[in-house]
Amino acid sequence: MDSVLITGAGRGLGLEFARQYASDGWQVYACCRNPAEASDLQTLSTAPGVKLSVHKMDTTDQASIKAVADELGGEEIDILINNAGISGRRDVDVGTMDYDSWAEVMETNVFAPMKVTEAFMEHVSESYMQLVVMISSRMGSIGDTTSGGSMIYRSSKTALNMAMRCLALETKARGLTTVSVHPGWVRTDMGGREATLTAHESVSAMRDLFFQLRTSDSGKFYNYDGTELPW
Repeated sequence: MDSVLITGAGRGLGLEFARQYASDGWQVYACCRNPAEASDLQTLSTAPGVKLSVHKMDTTDQASIKAVADELGGEEIDILINNAGISGRRDVDVGTMDYDSWAEVMETNVFAPMKVTEAFMEHVSESYMQLVVMISSRMGSIGDTTSGGSMIYRSSKTALNMAMRCLALETKARGLTTVSVHPGWVRTDMGGREATLTAHESVSAMRDLFFQLRTSDSGKFYNYDGTELPW
């Protein structure tokens, strides 16, 4: 059975990934920080015919990640979607920088996805698709940045892209495909109401992209629609 593990599945893009994969009959391992507060996810998990399990995971906590990895034992994971992330403060700039906020964002957006990927490496390696996805952002593109602002968030996604690239090169011999994907400007709590895409549109397009990826694509940075983005 095809299977996917999703972090940050309690709301937004993570929840939509869970909905769509569950609807297609996949085994879904939906991970979030506070399952008791993820009412939509809990409702989805009890729907008839749905193969979805909810797991408590704080992606910044190594012990929390390991507990889920141990719980899943030898289960194969075709796609690992590192979706959990935060934006941090966007109202600070040079001269007013909040370094505590910066450190928190780096921990959540860079270190955490790597911790999760390392913990589930064997689960993914044993699967058919062997795909690791980092949900990144176009705001992390150095070549595409022509204005200042959002230094904390931008730098975290740039660092995530480099970590992904190194991971892709180091796991190439194992047959893994690892990519970063910009989901577009999506109407979620982070994206806001003015965004141009619904979560359904974004996730549908990204899922189409995932199925087209091959090992030769490992290490690339994609837009949700499948076009490559500049570093």
